[in-house]
Amino acid sequence: MIPYTVNIKLAARTLTGTLNLQNKTAVDWGWQGLIAQGCHSSILIIDPKTAQTIQVLERHKASVVKVKWSRENYHHSLSSPYSLRLASADAAGKIIVWDVVSGMAHCEIQEHTKPIQDMDWLWTQDASLDLLLAVHPPNYIVLWNGDTGTKLWKKSYAENILSFSFDLFEPSNLALLTSEGIVFITDFSHSKPPGSGGKKVYIASPHSSPAHSKPAAAQPTGAKKALNKVKVLITNEKPTAEAVTLNDCLQLSYLPSKRNHMLLLYPREILILDLELSQTVGVVAIERSGVPFIQVIPCAQRDALYCLHENGCITLRVCRSTTPSPNETVIDPEQNVQELVYDLRSQCDAIRVTKTVRPYRVVICPVNENNAALIVSDGRVMLWEFTYSTSFFPLSSGLPPLYSPVNFCGTPLLQNQKCIPDLSLNTMIGHSLISGVDSPRPLAGQQEVHLKFLLTGLLSGLPLPPFSLRMCPPLTTKNINHYQPLLAVGTSNGSVLVYNLTSGLLHKELSVHSCEVRGIEWVSLTSFLSFATSVPNNLGLVRNELQHVDLRTGRCFAFRGERGNDEPAIEMIKVSHLKQYLVVVFRDKPLELWDVRTGTLLREMAKNFPTVTALEWSPSHNLKSLKKKQLAAREAMARQTTLADAEQSSVESSVISLLQDAESKSEMSQGISAREHFVFTDTDGQVYHITVEGNTVKDGARIPPDGSMGSIACITWKGDTLVLGDVDGNLNFWDLKARLSRAVPTHRGWVKKIRFAPGKGNQKLLVMYTDGAEVWDTKEVQMVSSIRVGRNVNYRILDIDWCTSDKVVLASDDGCVRVLEMAMKSASYRMDEQDLTDPVWCPYLLLPRAALTLKAFLLLQPWSDTLTMDITHVYVTASLFCHISSNIFFPLSDIKSVLQDPNLNLLQRCLLVSRLFGDESDLQFWTVAAHYVQSFAQSCQTPAEVPQSSHLDICHDILCESSFFQRFQLERVRLQEVKRSSYEHTKKCADQLLLLGQHTLQIFPYCTSVKLCFGVYVSLYQAAHKLFAGLHLCLLEGVQLLCLIDKAADACRYLQTYGEWNRAAWLAKVRLSPAESSDVLKRWAEHLCSPQVNQKSKAILVLLSLGCFHKVGEMLHSMRYFDRAALFIEACLKYGSSLTTASPHKLIGAAFVDYAKLLRSIGLQQGAVLWASRAGEAGKELLDELCQTESMGLEPSPTEEEVDNSLGNVE
Repeated sequence: MIPYTVNIKLAARTLTGTLNLQNKTAVDWGWQGLIAQGCHSSILIIDPKTAQTIQVLERHKASVVKVKWSRENYHHSLSSPYSLRLASADAAGKIIVWDVVSGMAHCEIQEHTKPIQDMDWLWTQDASLDLLLAVHPPNYIVLWNGDTGTKLWKKSYAENILSFSFDLFEPSNLALLTSEGIVFITDFSHSKPPGSGGKKVYIASPHSSPAHSKPAAAQPTGAKKALNKVKVLITNEKPTAEAVTLNDCLQLSYLPSKRNHMLLLYPREILILDLELSQTVGVVAIERSGVPFIQVIPCAQRDALYCLHENGCITLRVCRSTTPSPNETVIDPEQNVQELVYDLRSQCDAIRVTKTVRPYRVVICPVNENNAALIVSDGRVMLWEFTYSTSFFPLSSGLPPLYSPVNFCGTPLLQNQKCIPDLSLNTMIGHSLISGVDSPRPLAGQQEVHLKFLLTGLLSGLPLPPFSLRMCPPLTTKNINHYQPLLAVGTSNGSVLVYNLTSGLLHKELSVHSCEVRGIEWVSLTSFLSFATSVPNNLGLVRNELQHVDLRTGRCFAFRGERGNDEPAIEMIKVSHLKQYLVVVFRDKPLELWDVRTGTLLREMAKNFPTVTALEWSPSHNLKSLKKKQLAAREAMARQTTLADAEQSSVESSVISLLQDAESKSEMSQGISAREHFVFTDTDGQVYHITVEGNTVKDGARIPPDGSMGSIACITWKGDTLVLGDVDGNLNFWDLKARLSRAVPTHRGWVKKIRFAPGKGNQKLLVMYTDGAEVWDTKEVQMVSSIRVGRNVNYRILDIDWCTSDKVVLASDDGCVRVLEMAMKSASYRMDEQDLTDPVWCPYLLLPRAALTLKAFLLLQPWSDTLTMDITHVYVTASLFCHISSNIFFPLSDIKSVLQDPNLNLLQRCLLVSRLFGDESDLQFWTVAAHYVQSFAQSCQTPAEVPQSSHLDICHDILCESSFFQRFQLERVRLQEVKRSSYEHTKKCADQLLLLGQHTLQIFPYCTSVKLCFGVYVSLYQAAHKLFAGLHLCLLEGVQLLCLIDKAADACRYLQTYGEWNRAAWLAKVRLSPAESSDVLKRWAEHLCSPQVNQKSKAILVLLSLGCFHKVGEMLHSMRYFDRAALFIEACLKYGSSLTTASPHKLIGAAFVDYAKLLRSIGLQQGAVLWASRAGEAGKELLDELCQTESMGLEPSPTEEEVDNSLGNVE
């Protein structure tokens, strides 16, 4: 037996097409920088930077309805590495957690058999990163351990749950969108299910009540009147049928940009709710002629909304600042706070919407929030980049101007860092301006920003099925230098798509036919024949189209000339083995025989020619013997000729002979017509043998039908083996050499198609049935693998072919084309082993050690005077370097130049690298750290005295400076005051003003009698404030009474005693002096570090805002965040921020030594030496070890197990 090998290295992959309606919400853009999208039962992993599909996950049996990337809000190390983990849920209720790099399912979860309504990963716990919350129909929420598949708890509710949303500022708050209203849960915890059924609220319309109607004279007109009509408020009573309900509500979401705000999306308006007031404070309404909404995504970095409309248009709306622009003249001071206004700042082009082409969803990059991906129902993914242009001169747009940020990390942008504003939304647009805090005029260096969308990438899918497949001729020794594995896919709209299976990308799309393509046959590596048939007329006749296509030029012409109108439909076309002849088989008409090389008709069979049911060309021919005969004839002629010209030199004669030989060979190859054969069967099962040589067609032997076979449906021939398949599911194997036949019943029904695998000696056979496919070994006459609809897969196979000697390609009715191994299992593969057309920047594809090495290399290079992006300049192990260099490329040249800029400071570098890695935890830490390290370095006083232009944006909430935070809360209460529509609302506004210290006379009529009496006799009862606060009044009443007599510090202590930590922190920020506020927030940080809360990462951010840098360094070191601790201490030392402690050198030495050990463990020997030398006495021993290892030339990098063990012993 002659061994055979794989022809060419091709990866198993899936070419996807149109989406299922259930895939509408199955898309997510993760912090890892990749997009996951559901397509029928498959999941595509898309790299948005290069616009290519890099992985397809297949294990679901039903349509995928939800996908969610895991969060990256944790410190990454060898024990908690960068990993691509994805959760997907299908319509049958199954949840699968994937290891995306390997393409393997990590665990499977099944609770019920109905579609999962919603799911999300929990992100607030420092201890556990594997918790997944899912909504199982009709009314269950279940918390799962995504690592083990264990159910932690389950909770049921009274109504059907449609979706949910977490409060990013308070993880214990969860809002459920139900079929009748909203359920607010305030006691969500990972350790136990919510104790109660939550607070159920409904949406009602206040303007329908006469009590809330205004006089006719005060009624606004025009657009304001339209806006007022859609005001809503939240009530605890179920509304009447006439009132506005949640039946039309498309989406519910907490705003990530500011606390206690929520949006409700309706087809024609977006409502912004203030949850403390339970009232609408902003409305984004569409005019009557406008295009309705489908989806809205609120941004976290700025108070902005990405909106998707029904025409596929994406719009960006930015909240208008309360500070008036310099050109505005404000007559009424309260006019600025009538309501939150979201101005339309930019929009992209719409798409052409049809019955089958509709926009489904939009996702934005969570890292930068300036890139969007639009998912269309026809399988397209449109990648939009949000960019800007600046101008010192305002344009007449009619909207208040937007300005660029003042600086980046507190440092003005230099010339080499001009691409930094392109990185994210908050580096493109300045923070929200607050009246009384920010100047309405732009500061020095600020420019007006004009925003726009740019289409940067497009992924196209296959059109609607059915498909017709044909792989190009196989790889041989003769074509190995220019071979490309091209797959031609004929589609239902008449086009032919040619894919390069090495990359999986579309090579060419050719519009060839006007109707469905029925079959394709290649005539060379660069050209093919395809045929299509139109819909039959009343006589059963059609228009046949047989086209010859040249891929190099795109030229196509009608192969049969003027023939083809009003004739029976073409059933099949078959090209001979040597690509000389073509047989065209018709349904009710004798076949035609054509010469492919000349395009001429050789023979049209007589009318009494048998009806053909199956046909195949023989692989045997006489081309070799013909070539030998012609060569022998020419040699004889050469021997008979004499040298007529004796003056010719020997060199000239040899040259002439070579030229004559070459000419004779070219003539021979063009003029030879080799003899080829084909066999076919008629309706009775009789086998006919036909010989074709040049213009001669001879009838050969006829073999009577086999009694065990039914009507023959297909034939295939390779070597000495002929295989026939019939309509009853029988396969008949003929051994022509041994003159033996063997019939095998498969019991699978009609044999639709059979094809032999390419490769000499490869006798594998691919068989297609109505309900699936099988691979057979014809030598052993046994089945090798099988797939069946309903058992292995949930799709029906439409066409089959071999793409290499060990891989098959299947077209299915779910609109996909799959390249599978011979076992026909999953099409998933290892991402880090693929040869992609465009290299991908994704550190998550690297091994854990390699990813950490690359990150440390990009963060800081103190061992060199010049910064470099070439990792070969740093000593790392050979295997580690090869892995990094072969799996990663640096993303963009402009970012590369920024990182190489010597003026880029350490804090800016840490922020940039955290963005490049999509490290959520690092990004949050370095954003707050960069701000406060520089703030305290500029002013050694309090954060309240930092210059006004450099405060954190309100999305950081409690972490903001007190002055800015207090002013924002005042603006919010003023807006609530304008929107109040009942006594209860008025009372809440008065309570808020009282807590904010606004002791004005207008709030006293709204206070309760107890608070009024308390305020009148405040001087008599100051000594007994604790007693009054501890009376039978509720906790909130007691806090208000203490605030009335300026005892807010005691009020904060009482709130903390009763577990109201967030309220206490809020009150401290708005009422207390810096020293008193610091004490309250420090107690809160201690509470966050307690084992039952376990939110040390949040506690570190709180301590950063207080300037407790030494405590931050100690906590980072104790939590084993050695890299972050060392770099943070280094930043403090560089900026002169003092580590206030009796022994700062002890912390510095310990942090630097442990960071040096970490660098040694990941292969950065030079960095380890440098940090050990800077650790002083603490690093002396390690420095000696490193120097000794380097002098001996030993391998400095231990294995990962050794790393874990060594780091585990570090105190």
